[in-house]
Amino acid sequence: MTADTLSPSLEPLSAGWLRERFLAGNGSDPVHEGEPGRALRPAAVLVPVVDRNDGLSVLLTRRTDHLHHHPGQISFPGGRVEEADTSPVMTALRETEEEIGLAPDRVELLGELADYHTGTGFRVTPVVGLVHPPFELLLDDFEVAEAFEVPLAFLLDPANRQRHRMEYQGRMREYYAIPYGDYFIWGATAGILVQMSRYVGVAEGA
Repeated sequence: MTADTLSPSLEPLSAGWLRERFLAGNGSDPVHEGEPGRALRPAAVLVPVVDRNDGLSVLLTRRTDHLHHHPGQISFPGGRVEEADTSPVMTALRETEEEIGLAPDRVELLGELADYHTGTGFRVTPVVGLVHPPFELLLDDFEVAEAFEVPLAFLLDPANRQRHRMEYQGRMREYYAIPYGDYFIWGATAGILVQMSRYVGVAEGA
């Protein structure tokens, strides 16, 4: 196992390391969860990696239980591309500020992962950014029940991920899950984290 593929549970992760991984531009392939040929609605999310003194963490949200799409699930801030949006980056930053009050000037953009095609009909562009404290969050309590952070090393470590199967709209679907304490991170959110771990060169697991 080389230095580039050390399990993040063994190798401390830093902002400099993450910048280098994105500057290297390893690339990633689009992920297709849905049926081929299905019309997809464009969307974008921010993968907000917070540069804390004790290491990098990922800022996640838990959606409120009354929402029509993905109620109660763990997600990244983000949403559908609107007509006024000129890029996925604009969508991700706008939606993040609307949902959790994180100002764009606290975000250092690192790059984008390949599009993630969800089984629910969205073509999601994940935008990865370093978030520099201090910052204050103001949650949109209609959409966001809570915001919390999880160590990036935990989320990228293949040892912490699981594979599950479920029937959705008449077909069996496989998906990743990353349990963390009382939180069950699954679906597109977990899938994007797996995609990111491959992009930055973390050893492959389940």
